[in-house]
Amino acid sequence: MDAIAKAEKVGLDLIMMSPNAKPPVCKIMDYGKYKYDQAKKANEAKKKQHVIQVKEVKVRASTDQHDLEVKLRNVRKFLEEGNKVKVSLRFRGREMAYTGQGSEQLKHIADAVKELGKPEKMPNMEGRQMIMIINPLKK
Repeated sequence: MDAIAKAEKVGLDLIMMSPNAKPPVCKIMDYGKYKYDQAKKANEAKKKQHVIQVKEVKVRASTDQHDLEVKLRNVRKFLEEGNKVKVSLRFRGREMAYTGQGSEQLKHIADAVKELGKPEKMPNMEGRQMIMIINPLKK
């Protein structure tokens, strides 16, 4: 009761900080200003955090060397930005007989970008698609 009287006398609020403690811990402060400061801190923390996105690059088992280099350039760019890269290779029709060729294609991609990222998930089949996920390396 003394604390409530002191808070009213000063014109501030009495705020219970930890009600489960014995005895409960209270503070005399301006509650509006406290909430404002908490919102500012949360906003600053949100600005500083980096959201990792998953970027996707699609290739085919029969993708030619030059086209593959263009795709690799995109993979490198995404990894440098700090994003994960999902490399998916789709097989159509009779291409399902050449899954080994597709797996070699994905391993070639993983070797080409090993200085920027390492595969989180090695190539594996999911239906008619072979998927590999590459994580960026920590700086």
